[in-house]
Amino acid sequence: MNERHNGVDTLAPVDPLLVEALEQIGAEVGVRATDRLAAAHDASHYLLTPRAVVTARTAEDVAATFRAARAQGVPVTFRSGGTSLSGQAGSDGVLIDTRHHFRGIEVLDGGARVRVQPGATVRATNTRLVRRKRKLGPDPASEIACTIGGVVANNSSGMSCGTHANTYRTLESAVLVLPSGTVVDTGSPGADERLRAAEPRLVRGLERIRDRIRQNPDSVATLTRLHAIKNTMGYGLNSFLDFDEPVKILEHLVIGSEGTLAFVAEATFRTVPILPHVSTGLLVFANLADATAALPALVAAGFATIELLDAASLRVAQRDHEATKELRALAVVDHAALLVEFQEATPAELEARSEAASELLSRLPLASPAAMTTDLVTRAQLWHIRKGLFTTVAEARPSGTNALLEDIAVPVERLGETCERLIELFDKHGYEESVIFGHAKDGNIHFLVNERFDDAANLARYEAFTEEMVELVLSRGGTLKAEHGTGRIMAPFVNRQYGDELYEVMWEVKRLVDPEGLLNPGVLLTEDPLGYTRDLKTAPTVESEVDRCVECGYCEPACPSKDVTLTPRQRIVLRREMERARAAGDTALVKTLEKEYGYDGIDTCAVDGMCQIACPVRINTGDLVRRLRKENQNAILQAGWNVAAKNWDTISGVGGKALSFADALPTALPKLATQLGRAVLGSDTVPLYTADLPGGGSRRPLVNADEPEAIYFSSCTTTMFGPVGGDGVAQSFLRLCERAGVRVATPDDLPSLCCGTPWKSKGLSRGYAKMTSRVASSLLRATDNGRLPVVCDASSCTEGLEVLLAAADEHGIRVIDAVAFVDERILPALPAGQKVESVTVHPTCSSAHLGIVEALTRVAGAAAEEVVVPEDWGCCGFAGDRGMLHPELTESATRAEAADVAAAGSAVHASLNRTCELGMTRATGHEYRHILQLLDDATA
Repeated sequence: MNERHNGVDTLAPVDPLLVEALEQIGAEVGVRATDRLAAAHDASHYLLTPRAVVTARTAEDVAATFRAARAQGVPVTFRSGGTSLSGQAGSDGVLIDTRHHFRGIEVLDGGARVRVQPGATVRATNTRLVRRKRKLGPDPASEIACTIGGVVANNSSGMSCGTHANTYRTLESAVLVLPSGTVVDTGSPGADERLRAAEPRLVRGLERIRDRIRQNPDSVATLTRLHAIKNTMGYGLNSFLDFDEPVKILEHLVIGSEGTLAFVAEATFRTVPILPHVSTGLLVFANLADATAALPALVAAGFATIELLDAASLRVAQRDHEATKELRALAVVDHAALLVEFQEATPAELEARSEAASELLSRLPLASPAAMTTDLVTRAQLWHIRKGLFTTVAEARPSGTNALLEDIAVPVERLGETCERLIELFDKHGYEESVIFGHAKDGNIHFLVNERFDDAANLARYEAFTEEMVELVLSRGGTLKAEHGTGRIMAPFVNRQYGDELYEVMWEVKRLVDPEGLLNPGVLLTEDPLGYTRDLKTAPTVESEVDRCVECGYCEPACPSKDVTLTPRQRIVLRREMERARAAGDTALVKTLEKEYGYDGIDTCAVDGMCQIACPVRINTGDLVRRLRKENQNAILQAGWNVAAKNWDTISGVGGKALSFADALPTALPKLATQLGRAVLGSDTVPLYTADLPGGGSRRPLVNADEPEAIYFSSCTTTMFGPVGGDGVAQSFLRLCERAGVRVATPDDLPSLCCGTPWKSKGLSRGYAKMTSRVASSLLRATDNGRLPVVCDASSCTEGLEVLLAAADEHGIRVIDAVAFVDERILPALPAGQKVESVTVHPTCSSAHLGIVEALTRVAGAAAEEVVVPEDWGCCGFAGDRGMLHPELTESATRAEAADVAAAGSAVHASLNRTCELGMTRATGHEYRHILQLLDDATA
């Protein structure tokens, strides 16, 4: 168990009997301090540290874990995405990690249905469905990271699905593992009979409860009323009204049960069509009352989404860098706005819907004229305003506080008065910068408050606010949880929402399905009236990246090291745990965490920055890791790489010749030599030689031209690593320019230049400063003080040059990747060529940062009849030399994409960065070339 002292957790010792029992299962069991503390954190404001983390591979592993935990008297909780906000994914018992191995997605019936395992994300599932013009009904805002397991556990809905297409309404069947170990496939023929044979007591109990509810008019009326709106509070007892068969009742009871009744090993959904023709508008009203009064008419007009923003939300939205000029110009007083959107199947249907609504919009008491738009840029701005509210408020919260995002629902006609009263409660209790926004069409709003739980006065304030908020919502006939699940935060209030009779029925359901209370105790139901104030998370001040993090986990699916060591969220929370241990005087724990963090947190981070793209507050955990590498870097390496920066032409040439020499030898010899070097100097210092590495390349060409249009900066990776077959990308790029009549020149000292990424990523500050000065000076000369753009032929180097020039305060020099340059300037002037049948391309993390993935596919389309982008593409983890230092990183990072590549069956494979090409060649067994080499061949 965890002991709490003044808001600081002390890590309990490992229980050897529990560990022994779990290890006999055959699944991976994590009991290190790093394993347990990294898994303790989720998006909620609760913190419980598990005794052990079991990474289950199969449903049988889960059932075996149940047996082992029961024998030791230890509870079990499931974790996958960890995006839950209400405290339902934490445990001080055994935590079963279902994120790593339950990611299967099978599209059925042309996309009409989809069968998914619990570790797959909503985004990954929809990516499989989009080509069939279908999607999941639930559309939670956290779709980038939330998993199907969480979607089912919380009965997810979202912005446009309301209650008609939420999880409860669209789930067709599920494979359930009950606490007893019984596995139930609710979609199989005869499932009800098999459940009756395997679990006769359970079936009789479900039938008894069904009849009890149906025979009580008050119970029927309460459930009908509360489930007419969004409601994830308590168990979904409406399943006893909606279904007769015990197996279907059980299946729908599990929806929204938050891991307290069963493990969902698989779920099959009926999908909904994608409506591609969309029109969006922001309707601004003088006050909240006018905005909410307009809701019935807007709902009747057929708007698919109607999102509310109160006055505080509008003020926050005005700080958004993508806010429209109209919003920025608004002098917000008591204003409120509704973000509305039509979604239709055809242009004609959208036009008809818009025309029918125009008269209504003209009659509304708007503070500014209504303007619906189909423009993609404006629509993206409007949705960025709405989706960025949480980001903007959470990022600006005071250090040491937690951002609490809560949600409620009331009948639509009572939404206005509820919001106004809620604003009064914010003022009364001193919650500044609190905002209200949400799904007004469904009477469902979210509100955000910042609180710190390491102070008794603040905790008392939080309790008082919660009590008044509960009374407000229930007095308006609402539900205390609309989307986010009951969790720990509202479990003490279930009785007050449902009354004694239905509350007792919920406890009977729990005792019937989980008689020993094995699964997730304290979640959804509790007898502790102050349970919502137990195990609260504190947020010690650490450093910029750490302090801004809200622990939402959006970064995790994109991280190349997520299945081998840590995710960005876990790297951040372990920094918090180190600081927490220091504050508690636990020096032994600090030393343990720092030691384990060396490999898990620092060495295996690809510093690719994909986490920043996904992060709602734009944290690049790679920046944190680079700084830590800099702080930990030894003086010898600093000096050595400083010398390398001064002599880069020679050093890069020697590196290429060394690879050519090694390539000429039997693989075993250079491999043995590097293994010995790694044993002496460390695996994070000496790269491992493998047979898939090419020989070295050639010195970068120098090109002179009269009146060039651009300056060509060929990457030094072409010197280090030889090309696939014949000439490399530099020769191909120059030939393409010649064919298009485009003149380019190179810096006169190009062979001695580098984008600086090798120094920056390793934290080698002295060498990076030296190279920054040299490159900035050279490119200023070559570009005529920034008049000409710089074109680079490796996407990571393009990004590296942008960063380097920014560090040198040379913001006037435009850097453009060669693929984007070819897309803009070369393709229109190229002759038609002989295309290959199909090419599979690997976008890189740098191409995503640069925003040139679409340019890559267009260039590929000029060289191939079919362009395949793997659905599971991501950072390959090669990261310069990181894949040679830690091959396990690339192996793990590319596993899913490699499977997609194999299924695609293309004969030709390409990317736009030489080291990434090496990583993908290693992962797939197919030779990857630069896409410009392929275009060169096609247009020769």
